[in-house]
Amino acid sequence: MQECRIAAEDLACRRGERVLFSHVQFTLGPGEALQVGGSNGIGKSSLLRILAGLMRPFMGSIEREGSIGLLDEQAALDPLLPLGQALSFWQRMDGPVDNELVRLGLGDLLDVPVRYLSTGQAKRAALARLLGQSAPVWLLDEPLNGLDSEAARLTETIVGEHCRAGGICIVASHQPFALDGVQRLELADFAT
Repeated sequence: MQECRIAAEDLACRRGERVLFSHVQFTLGPGEALQVGGSNGIGKSSLLRILAGLMRPFMGSIEREGSIGLLDEQAALDPLLPLGQALSFWQRMDGPVDNELVRLGLGDLLDVPVRYLSTGQAKRAALARLLGQSAPVWLLDEPLNGLDSEAARLTETIVGEHCRAGGICIVASHQPFALDGVQRLELADFAT
């Protein structure tokens, strides 16, 4: 796994005229994980987008080392293609995920158009795509939404394996996430 580090210094996020949070700071290195908690609308998804470089912070700075993989509500899979073809598109850029498809319960769904996948199946397909990226820094936005209890445990296991292999994971979720050694950051503590 490539070297990785992510640090936030005095981050603030503004949406419209409202500042959602300010003075958020943390530093994560290889093998570390952070769960960002808080109620709906408090800024968890916005924080991940800022960390991914998809949004600018209102204030503060971010230091990143290593590539970043983002799992959010958008699976970035062509809804008109069968799942196998949709994943193949990304495999040409990211890398193969064939060995993970059976583990994620997707092996029998490769001929099903993405638009017909259930919420849980689509979430597992997005996780397969994330695994193919081989990014050392994972940003996971509500990764357990739509998953049954078995798939949720598998997701927690995969995230744990990623961290034990030297990766970093930031999980934004109001749900409990079972992960040894995870640090916690409650965005309500930084609300303005």
